[in-house]
Amino acid sequence: MKAVVTGGAGFLGAKIVERLLQRGDEVVIVSRSASKHNAPHAGARLMDADLRDADDVARAIEGADVVFHAAAKAGVWGPRAEYFGINLTGTRNVLAACHKHGVRKLIYTSTPSVVFERGGIDGGDESLPYPKKFLTHYAESKAQAEQQVLIANGVHGLRAVALRPHLIWGAGDPHLLPRVLERAREGKLKQVGDGRNRVDITHVNDAADAHLLALENIERAAGKAYFISSETVELWPWINAVLQRAGIAQLDAQVSAATAYRAGAVMEVVWRLLGISSEPPMTRFVAENLATSHWFKLDAARRDLSYRPQWTGAKALDEYFDSSPARQGGGENNGGDQGFDSPGLPAGAEAAYGVSHG
Repeated sequence: MKAVVTGGAGFLGAKIVERLLQRGDEVVIVSRSASKHNAPHAGARLMDADLRDADDVARAIEGADVVFHAAAKAGVWGPRAEYFGINLTGTRNVLAACHKHGVRKLIYTSTPSVVFERGGIDGGDESLPYPKKFLTHYAESKAQAEQQVLIANGVHGLRAVALRPHLIWGAGDPHLLPRVLERAREGKLKQVGDGRNRVDITHVNDAADAHLLALENIERAAGKAYFISSETVELWPWINAVLQRAGIAQLDAQVSAATAYRAGAVMEVVWRLLGISSEPPMTRFVAENLATSHWFKLDAARRDLSYRPQWTGAKALDEYFDSSPARQGGGENNGGDQGFDSPGLPAGAEAAYGVSHG
């Protein structure tokens, strides 16, 4: 089988590629800067393509039996056109290429941010509606892209599935935990809210396995979206556990949820008025995600995909801290088209943990 993986040089994408190669599949990694990367695994082929260029995408996908569309532009700040160009137009180009070349299977990496507006989500499931208003261009563009994927299911024989992994992390994480650890060492990390909010986290190995399970069960899963996670944790105690494993002092600074939200609203206005391109230290979306619960039921993924998370608790932390980059408090950035996105990472989650991605 020939598999094309967009964003296959990134954190999650590389794990998907690894599993496909282990199966003996022919794998093509599509990246907008493929010539600057080494293939994450021997045996995979790299192809340069800009998702916004329909001809580029069509050329990259030609001959594929399945496409894993994991590439995205993520974050909480930046030009709307860039988010929609990569996330929405890029996905439309992938769909058009699948139709043109008769690709029958598409696994799309979405995010729980597509159902987030304001307030917490406790035990949400796939019946949650898309909100009428979004706090970030990332979430809005991903929501529209996901809808395009699901609408395309059945057109020209295409079977399409959307997965919504939440807060992806693990050994080799180039973004989330390394920046949490860095900010904590600098004394710049603060707890937002009362610290009792519960969130889903997803180990990258479980996220990759879910993508392969979606392929294996695509007839049953076609046309549907699925929440994916490894476990539900209390956010701030989990962060403190990570800090303890890293030999860093526990957090003692705190800011209220209301204060963080107001600060985010003010900073957004000021940044826009002044035309500042860098991300504000706080935004409304970030404040909401830090202070509220957002966890989801996995009943549908268990039923339709036979999904069973394997990487939880101490096992997952051991794997992270046993890796050399993690012991040094930083992950190696392996690039890819995912930008700051570990798909399912709430937009701007790096900043949400007191981390600026500059």
